[in-house]
Amino acid sequence: MKLGVFTCLLANLPLAEALAYFKSLGLEMVEIGCAGYPGNAHANPAELLAGPAKLAAFQKTIADSGMEISAFSCHANPVHPNKEIAAEFDRGMRETVLLAEACGVHQINTFSGCPGDHENAKYPNWVTCPWPPDFLEILDWQWNEVLIPYWKGFVAFAKAHGVNKIALELHPGFCVYNTESLLKLRAAVGPEIGANFDPSHLVWQGMDPVACIRAMGGAIFHFHAKDTKIDAANTALNGVLDLKPYGDEIHRSWIFRSVGYGGDAAYWKEIVSNLRMVGYDYAISIEHEDSLMSQNEGLSKAVALLKDVIIRETPGEMWWA
Repeated sequence: MKLGVFTCLLANLPLAEALAYFKSLGLEMVEIGCAGYPGNAHANPAELLAGPAKLAAFQKTIADSGMEISAFSCHANPVHPNKEIAAEFDRGMRETVLLAEACGVHQINTFSGCPGDHENAKYPNWVTCPWPPDFLEILDWQWNEVLIPYWKGFVAFAKAHGVNKIALELHPGFCVYNTESLLKLRAAVGPEIGANFDPSHLVWQGMDPVACIRAMGGAIFHFHAKDTKIDAANTALNGVLDLKPYGDEIHRSWIFRSVGYGGDAAYWKEIVSNLRMVGYDYAISIEHEDSLMSQNEGLSKAVALLKDVIIRETPGEMWWA
């Protein structure tokens, strides 16, 4: 395993400066935003693919930093019911695939997306309960008429350009948000669909990340290291489906925290050990979205804990067995 970071954390800095800072902390891999919600501050595929000089300069910046690219990220909603929005997201995702191909990277990270409730809808409709039965009719239409056909087409495009791992981040608000929905889309589309496993999004839904890791197994393509802290008092009053702004920390049922401020070292050791048991041996990519900490402090503390937690070496023979 190698310790990495999602570079959007320092989108305010030029790529070379951000990489130098990450390297100074002992990080080894970077996940770079290219399109969609993460933006493209550090890698604009349209510009980089416009001419060999810009692409070569980008690749040299990465190489000179001594770091590796774990994935290009283009988190988006390519099945948004607004056709113009969907087309823009899809364009960015396809350009990200082409950039990955040019750089010899075989993986992108994104969201599954969420359609509306009918062909002429304006906004996404995330179905969360089976009754009244209208909701199941919506869900059936979303999956069979929109989601599965879209991803079959996108996977074919990605494979044709050397990208064979599409890691979907499980996130409420999108059709793939838990273990069952991830494996459902993977079964319908193919083994190129997997997870960008972020335990923080699972915890506030009431899931156990370790149980999810064991169930997903080889479908885990990438990993986000981020914590969530549940506020027991607020959750007891209002449950976990919290619509209050992220900045209203004291009233929310849960907030995102830097690694170590939701679960302790033992919790993270259990996660890493189970990743090893299911065969995951890739990036542990820190995503810092802790509103109580600065960019530097939140990242530095996450790095300090994870350096002692991740498993780097290949295990030898069981000499005691």
